[in-house]
Amino acid sequence: MNIQTSPKKLKPNDYASDQEIRWCPGCGDYAIVKSVQRALSELGANPEKTVFVSGIGCAARFPYYMATYGFHTIHGRSPAVATGVKLANPELDVWVIGGDGDMLSIGGNHTLHILRRNVDVQVLLFNNEIYGLTKGQFSPTSKIGTRSPSTPSGSIDSPISACSFALGCNARFVARSVDTNQKLLPGLLKQAKEHKGASFVEIMQNCIVYNDGVFSSFTDKANALDGQIVCEHEEPLLFGKENEKGLRMKPGKLELEVVTIGKNNITEKDILRHDETSRPLASILAALQPPNFPVAMGIIFRDPAPSYERSVHEQIAEVTKTSPPGSLNELLHKGRTWTVV
Repeated sequence: MNIQTSPKKLKPNDYASDQEIRWCPGCGDYAIVKSVQRALSELGANPEKTVFVSGIGCAARFPYYMATYGFHTIHGRSPAVATGVKLANPELDVWVIGGDGDMLSIGGNHTLHILRRNVDVQVLLFNNEIYGLTKGQFSPTSKIGTRSPSTPSGSIDSPISACSFALGCNARFVARSVDTNQKLLPGLLKQAKEHKGASFVEIMQNCIVYNDGVFSSFTDKANALDGQIVCEHEEPLLFGKENEKGLRMKPGKLELEVVTIGKNNITEKDILRHDETSRPLASILAALQPPNFPVAMGIIFRDPAPSYERSVHEQIAEVTKTSPPGSLNELLHKGRTWTVV
């Protein structure tokens, strides 16, 4: 693990810039920025070695509020810029910030490539299932039936599951949390940073103006214990107010079912244990949806592999050993050339 530590211990507020935060009062982004600052403090991150890269949207204001380096780029292209930053200086700690519209619509292909290449960055996707900055149009993650200025009669588009998308891109670290869960989110962010390679964290973020309460069925205090299940490696997949419910594989089928301990002779031994290295299990967990299932939180999948920028620089070093230095003119005239007449 190669974390660029600060020469002195910094508190979470030391990572906050002097800029006034200009999100709507009550926006879930406030809780996320606090979680990130707390995680950086606990990691001992060096602000001079930390970079936040964002695209366009409400979430994209994030770099302004951090006392680190940052790039506010263009719509959907933050993963491409972040890839360039990491390749140019692999020692930097690079974070990519974007919303569901920014990262999964116009930027969907760029998100795909940074994940499949396994660039050593942390991708934080703020999912509020709506376009907030442009005043409430439906997004790629909006549920069928969502009424918005662009879908006044209700959306008929099938939504994307952000974590399922990441797994399909061959991401090696996929996790999920809720914006206000200060017990879970900072720890997930730390583990995302400690993972070598691309880390993808979906954060269910409430847009209080244009999509307020869209996640209330599993985030409200009265619903959270029954509506969420926290995945911990090698631990039984239990949930409920008394951990009385659990997930198990249906006999003879590759699908999960909810069971209750104490009913129909079900015991804790029947409950499936989470294996964060299993991509098939991760795909099933990522797709769980209410009201029939709890929403999977925590680290859904983690299986490290060599990072992209490391492999690139190793390849350059190997080629340099066997190839003598040359001039640009020699390179331009090397191999097949042609003359235009």
